[in-house]
Amino acid sequence: MGQAVLKEETAEAKIVALPGQPAVLALPAVQGKPLSQRLMPWLRAALVNLVPPLITVALILLVWQLAASGPQSSLPPPTKIWDEAKDLIVEPFYWAGSQDIGLGWRILVSLQRVAIGFSLAAVVGVLLGALIGQSVWAMRGLDPVFQVLRTVPPLAWLPLSLAAFRDSQPSAIFVIFITAIWPVIINTAVGIRNIPQDYRNVAKVLRLNQVEFFYKIMVPSAAPYIFTGLRIGVGLSWLAIVAAEMLTGGVGIGFFIWDAWNSSRLSDIIVALVYIGVVGFVLDRLVAGIGSVVTRGTAQG
Repeated sequence: MGQAVLKEETAEAKIVALPGQPAVLALPAVQGKPLSQRLMPWLRAALVNLVPPLITVALILLVWQLAASGPQSSLPPPTKIWDEAKDLIVEPFYWAGSQDIGLGWRILVSLQRVAIGFSLAAVVGVLLGALIGQSVWAMRGLDPVFQVLRTVPPLAWLPLSLAAFRDSQPSAIFVIFITAIWPVIINTAVGIRNIPQDYRNVAKVLRLNQVEFFYKIMVPSAAPYIFTGLRIGVGLSWLAIVAAEMLTGGVGIGFFIWDAWNSSRLSDIIVALVYIGVVGFVLDRLVAGIGSVVTRGTAQG
């Protein structure tokens, strides 16, 4: 039996042992969940999140179709919009010239302006908000001014920006910047003011300088407030660029709507409005998603 191998099999496991060696218990292989069971939670979540909006949209389209099908209706029904603006829906990125382009390209042009203006507003707004939030007197003196300026409509800034920059591109970017910066400043300042005193005491104990205090204490603690301001700011940026492009021209989505109105193309306008709404929703969800990742583990006071 010097070379013999002792084996004992059971229904659950197998014991393998060599003479003079301790027994080794071989556990049965763990069976993974079937693919259908792993996909079921994702499928259920997709149904819960997608089915109600789809039903709502279908009902809206049905009511719209019935209300706009009469001879007295001045708005086109969905079926007529599909017939007249089908190319804008199915080919958003076609290119037939400098002005004859799809709505996808026009959206990208507008988004480029929004990205520049909103990025500047985010950086400047967070820095100014942090400085103001550190000083009670600065908050009392500047907060009323900011509250007044933030109520000025975006288009009211356009004549001043055109007079200052004498070009439509920087003027549109400035309108985005000046429209989006106020909620960022105000929310950041409020967030800085609400930093717990214990955090400030820890910073004193660790002898953090102003830069270290800003990155290690202020920004993480005020992050929920900051991203609330950024979400409001990105929505205002998208509203501002559409309004500004109607007057400054170019190839953006705002000028497309104004040009379609002058040409009495109501179907094109409605399709463009849907594009604008979807892009605005995506921008809000994008900033909210980044905020949820950055603020994970922090609590808003």
